[in-house]
Amino acid sequence: MQPQSLGVHALVWVGTWGADNARRTAAHARACGYDRLEIPLLDAWDVDTAETRRALDDHDLAMTGNLFLTEATDITSDDRDAVRAGELRLRHGVDTVHHLGGDYLTGTVYSKLGRYAGPATARGRAQCVEVLRRVAQHAADAGIRLGIEICNRYETNLINTTAQAVELIKAIDQPNVCVHLDTYHMSIEEPDMVSPVLTSGDLLGYVHIGENHRGYPGSGRTDFAAFFRTLAHVGYSGPITFEAFSSAVVEPELSNALCIWRDLWVDSEDLARHAHGFIETQLRAAEAAVTGGSPRAGGPQ
Repeated sequence: MQPQSLGVHALVWVGTWGADNARRTAAHARACGYDRLEIPLLDAWDVDTAETRRALDDHDLAMTGNLFLTEATDITSDDRDAVRAGELRLRHGVDTVHHLGGDYLTGTVYSKLGRYAGPATARGRAQCVEVLRRVAQHAADAGIRLGIEICNRYETNLINTTAQAVELIKAIDQPNVCVHLDTYHMSIEEPDMVSPVLTSGDLLGYVHIGENHRGYPGSGRTDFAAFFRTLAHVGYSGPITFEAFSSAVVEPELSNALCIWRDLWVDSEDLARHAHGFIETQLRAAEAAVTGGSPRAGGPQ
């Protein structure tokens, strides 16, 4: 198993964006061994695509865009203005990723990020499918894959399990739409760390590594060994990106939406280096486990 790239989320280092933070974050990511940077496309960040792309190119980093919808841009809403605004937000996200030379747009792209008062409706789901089909076609024209990040019940009422994501993707019926597994959300909603990978099948296209408490990987109760072994078993070769949040690095729009109230970590550099080493160790162990002790040619050494 050889991942396409190992990535890290920008909020490991910064809560604001701009030319200086773009350069600093890109430099830190590369220095810690990563070859991909995941950038949240937040309203408050107003990403300068020229400066950010220069920073990415200077450090030879691949790029993923991550965004979430709000109540005013919820494509499952009964408010038609919100649905239209949501589609525009998603299309703008695709365009931003394209200008940055990225290849993935992922996140809670199918509903608002936040707690709902009731279950999803058939109408809301149908609207979501229609909008995402058009957005996926727009993304395909730019060579971008659209990831459906599966989030827990407190952050969306539409997609909480892998089975639901697969069903939605099949309804969208576009080849560039993929399942995005996140071990943090899996630890809440799934029965184990194995079945989601198997359920995803060939639709699995993106992975977030996050501990169940969003701190240092390996310091919680997530069964990463089983998860990585299953990735190796199915031959997963897509991006693996580390994601963690702490009140030590705050971006109000996202930090508040995710209810990040505590310092899960304070040293960004130490966290990032630890996570990179942890992921590489898990990859090597998983490869050895599925090949009887000898990594396959081209796999992690």
